[in-house]
Amino acid sequence: MSSQATTILSDAVIAEIDKYIAKYPSEQKQSAVMGALHAVQDDCNGSLTTELMDAVADYLDMPAIAVYEVATFYSMYELKPVGKHKISICTNISCLLCGSDEIVNHLNSKLGVKFGQTTEDGQFTLKEVECLGACGGAPMFQIGKTYYENLTAEKVDQILDSLD
Repeated sequence: MSSQATTILSDAVIAEIDKYIAKYPSEQKQSAVMGALHAVQDDCNGSLTTELMDAVADYLDMPAIAVYEVATFYSMYELKPVGKHKISICTNISCLLCGSDEIVNHLNSKLGVKFGQTTEDGQFTLKEVECLGACGGAPMFQIGKTYYENLTAEKVDQILDSLD
């Protein structure tokens, strides 16, 4: 373990990463990269910086570019700050056929932001995602770790009003 990783990553994050590492053979600890990125992102206000990704690479003994590749490929990782509530809206075929475009338009109007933007008060960020695997409940979105399905404009308003 290098000094860069231990200087940048908290003890709690390192302990969590170690739990992921323990799931793999010792010579394959790089396999813990996705879990490590989740742990770091959750600990650091919901986004990853180059410095944080470098620390993960260092801790897992892997090239930094390999960590960047993972972080930029998957939509669950954020490379810039997001709002308190990140709304990941599925716009793939099932959701689209069931009205996700209407939900997107409603959110754009209600919050005054488009995909990739955060409200001025820092409360909401809208993110377009390909698929969240809940086609039977289309249209749907995810806020935090919670799925909201069978959305209507009225249901969206109730959900947003219920958030702190």
